[in-house]
Formats: sequence, structure tokens, C-alpha cells
Amino acid sequence: MTGVEAPENSQVLPERPRAAGRQDWTAWPRYNEAGSGYRGYWYPVTWANHVTGEPTSHTICGEKLALIRDAGKVYALHDRCPHRGVPLSEGDQQFPGTVSCPYHGWTFRLTDGKLAAVITDGPDSKICGKLSVQTYSVEERLGLVWVYIPIGNEPVPSIDEQLPRELVENEGVVGGRIQPRGGNWRFACENGFDEGHAKYLHRTALWRLFKPMPTWNITSIVPEGRWIYRVQDEVYWEADFPGVGKWTNKRWWKKKPDESQISQIGNVGAGVKVNPVIAAQNFPGFASLSMPGVLRIAYPNFIHYEFYVPVDEDHHQYVGLMVNFETGVKRLGFYAKYLGAVRWLFHGQFSGQDEWMVRVTDAPPEKLYRPDVSLTTWRNLAEQEYGEKIAAAVAFAPAAPDRPVRERRASAARKTAQPATSTESANGASAPTAADAD
Repeated sequence: MTGVEAPENSQVLPERPRAAGRQDWTAWPRYNEAGSGYRGYWYPVTWANHVTGEPTSHTICGEKLALIRDAGKVYALHDRCPHRGVPLSEGDQQFPGTVSCPYHGWTFRLTDGKLAAVITDGPDSKICGKLSVQTYSVEERLGLVWVYIPIGNEPVPSIDEQLPRELVENEGVVGGRIQPRGGNWRFACENGFDEGHAKYLHRTALWRLFKPMPTWNITSIVPEGRWIYRVQDEVYWEADFPGVGKWTNKRWWKKKPDESQISQIGNVGAGVKVNPVIAAQNFPGFASLSMPGVLRIAYPNFIHYEFYVPVDEDHHQYVGLMVNFETGVKRLGFYAKYLGAVRWLFHGQFSGQDEWMVRVTDAPPEKLYRPDVSLTTWRNLAEQEYGEKIAAAVAFAPAAPDRPVRERRASAARKTAQPATSTESANGASAPTAADAD
């Protein structure tokens, strides 16, 4: 010790500057909380011809479902037997119109989920009719099985109100792929509608081998009905970047783009004859998005749809459909072309590049740039629409039942209680009888 008191450390550390960019998604609280998806919508689950009399397991919006077909109709039940939690999808059908748990033979009706029989408890089982599992509304459209995931007790809307209008009003031939993928559904949805990624990420895709892509665009996002559209205001096929040089997507082997026109049907659809059904839709832009995460890309000869089906926080299901509206033998030609090449080029390697990016995306935090107006507009749309949907569903929430207040027993009554009988235990608790076992 020197006896000299050390001076106080008065050094003040400089305040760490706040990081530029968006640190979280709290500006969109419902979107921020929708890691497992939005309830109150129809979701495509699987191909219709994959659902048979043997139950199969699926997870949508965190809900575990068992799908089974009976007498030609598809049913969906919550995939958990209330007895011991065994998945009903592991069971089978022992009686028409039912599904049985493989553990003890608890058997549930497909129409309403009611417990109809307990095989290991005999025909007079007292628990029958007292329990049920949740059932879900099911529809078949476009060769797919769709299930409605409810918010609460709201009426189930018609699936035709949610499907793209042109798919309801017109017949078409459908080619598609369903694939489980890693990454949150929101990343997949934002990637699909993202303005900037296609021009750079997909420049190496075999699907674009002979097709040029712009270098950059100036884009507007235009709302129309329940959709938002990407509208190309200006298109630039090459550009000089100060200090680094010229960059272009043009190559000698690629088709030369018509730079005198801006196409709103596909990236390079200018001057190409458009299918009459597609032309009649008068889409403001070739890329559009709607809730609960449905992407639509309009090309001259077909429309491509992507449904980003939430599974949980870290997984989603990719449902990609390519729909052609030709008739007669031309439909067969399109389908043959799809199976022979397009499926592998478009829904394979091309879409696989998106899958790669979605799987490795880690946001927020994020630092957005000008083309990301497509993302922020989508988040605003999702926030507003789901807020309205929640408000509407609340109107159908059942009121809490009025329960009478139980009167407390008088202490005197307890003092005059009868002595324990032979069917009571020494501490006053009733011993189980045969009736109690039910």
C-alpha cells in the first residue's frame, strides 16, 4: 500500500452506435409471430392420389394431421389418440367410416372424430361417445388435397374464395412437384416475390440457358384486390458500375431481348403471343402474391404457382404447380413436355437454387435495399389481412359458460359425517370399485 488513494476511473466508453438496418420484425407483430404459419386458410397437403385407406401423417401450421380416404372421400383428423398419445396415422381401418389406434383399438368416426368403439374394452365400453379428436374440413382441387386450419370456431370459407380466380373459372392441365424443404415458410415466400434475386441467382439455371435476364429493374408494387403485383417500370439489360466495370446478362448464345418493350408477362415475354386465358386476366404485373403465401408468375403460355405451406419454425412444404390452359391435343403436348423436361429444369434445378437460399437465410437482423419494397409491401399486406381475419374469427368465439358458485359445506356437517364404511379407505378416500374403473 502506498497510502495514496487511487483516482476514480472517470473514462467513459463511447456509446456503441446503433446498427443500421432492421434488427427485428416487430414492426409487423403478427408476421413476426407467424413462424408456424397463419391459421384460417386452406393449405395444399399432398396429391389426392396419394391418400388411400391407409392413414398418413402430415404437419401443417404445427398441427399434426392424419389423412385417410373412405368410400372415395378424404378425411382429416388430429393425429393423436387421446388415450396415450399414439399417432392415429400409425393405425388402420377396422370398421367402415372409422380409423383405429394401433395401441388399444380406440376407434374414431371419420365424420366427426367421436370415439365409436374401444376394441379392448368390449362392446359396452362406458367411455364411448365421451371423447373425440378434432376433425378438419377437406377439399380436393387441382389434383391436391386441401385442409382448412381453423383459428377457432369460425365458419369455414369456400376454398374457391381463396384459390386464384383463373383456376376456379377455367380448366387447365397441371404439372407439379411437392417437396419438403428446410427453412421457414416466410423466407420461401419472400424469396419467391423478391425483386432482385432472379436476375442474379438464377443466371446459371439451365431453365434460363437460352433466355436473357435483365441486370436490374425499377419496380413498383401495385395492390389489386387481395393480391400485390410487381410492375416493371424500367428494365436495364446491362449497366456500367462506377469503379468496377460493366456487367451484363447478355450472352451470344442467348435469345436477344426486345429492349424497346417492357413485358408484364414473364421476364422476356415482350412480343410473344400470350395464351388467351392468361391475356384475359389483365394482370398488372407478371409476379403477384397473396395470403397465406401464394405466389403467381404469369408466363405467355402457362402460369406458375408456388404455395409455401408452413410446417413449423424451421421447415415448410414447397408446392409448385405449372398450369397450362390449352385444350384438346395441345394439353397432351404440354403435359408430355412438362414430364420430359420442364419438371426437372424448372421444378428441379431452377427451384432448387431457391431452396438453397431459403435454407441458409438467417434474418432478422437485415439491411434492406431499394428492390426490397417487394418484401415490405408483402409484410404490410399480411399484417393487415390477418388482423382483419383475427377480428372476424373473434366474433365466433364461444362465450364462457356461466357456472353456479358452489356453496361451501358447513363445518358442522363435516363433524357429523358418517364413519367410514367398508368401501372407504382409512383416510376417508373412497376405494375404487368396478364402476370406478370405467
